[in-house]
Amino acid sequence: MDTPPNITDRAALTRHRDRALPDALFLHDVVADEFQERLIEVNRTFTKIAIVTGFPEFWAAKYPDATIVGDDDTLALEVETYDLVLHTLALHWANDPVGQLVQCRRALKPDGLFLAASFGGQTLNELRTSLAEAEIAVTGGLSPRIAPMGEIRDLGGLLQRAGFALPVADGTPLQVSYANAFHLMHDLRKMGENNSLSDRIKTFTPRNMLTEAATIYADNFRAEDGKRVTATFEIITLTGWAPAESQPQPLRPGSAKTRLADALGTDETPLK
Repeated sequence: MDTPPNITDRAALTRHRDRALPDALFLHDVVADEFQERLIEVNRTFTKIAIVTGFPEFWAAKYPDATIVGDDDTLALEVETYDLVLHTLALHWANDPVGQLVQCRRALKPDGLFLAASFGGQTLNELRTSLAEAEIAVTGGLSPRIAPMGEIRDLGGLLQRAGFALPVADGTPLQVSYANAFHLMHDLRKMGENNSLSDRIKTFTPRNMLTEAATIYADNFRAEDGKRVTATFEIITLTGWAPAESQPQPLRPGSAKTRLADALGTDETPLK
């Protein structure tokens, strides 16, 4: 088996998360509310819950009886033990996202539910663009500064690759306003979401480059009031079930007993 690329500097990520402030985790509050709404719709009682997270204290307060595990490359989950596994805004730091999902699926009992929230590809697109243009203008080069984040179709495909039944992916873009780009970057540090990429430049970013990025940001991504700037956080929710015989199964090809033309009330036109 191929070794996954070392995308994330786990030591740096841990340091950044340790410095995160509880009052800055508003995106986790959004995800917790979204999970709660979806679990109400499922209308099932879950008695054995596991949560994969980089912020154990936050999620332990939401689910006091849950097993909390870190989002390490190898998850500390027991096989076929849980009827609900939650994965909370951590996939963008995973060296092997498919491997994370496979481990979660294996940890579920048959017909157990998996819910994950992940940042989508539109997240921080404004900051990504502004930093890239500023770095090219000031240094003549380009370096990785924001973690790669998957598009909704790609993330939905990961569920299928991981072996989940009935996979669904849907996204919600959130628009957050800030006084300026510096306030946004400060907020990202308070969230523990500053740059933890292994290939990042490990020296301080030149002040003139950040100033240039803030100017580009203000010129191109103003809020409606014209005074503040906007930042996009796209939250993609993934839903899948551990396979079980009791779940709806697709019919084998050719087994239909009713013609599609009859169901649609139209005439069938044979192909030449």
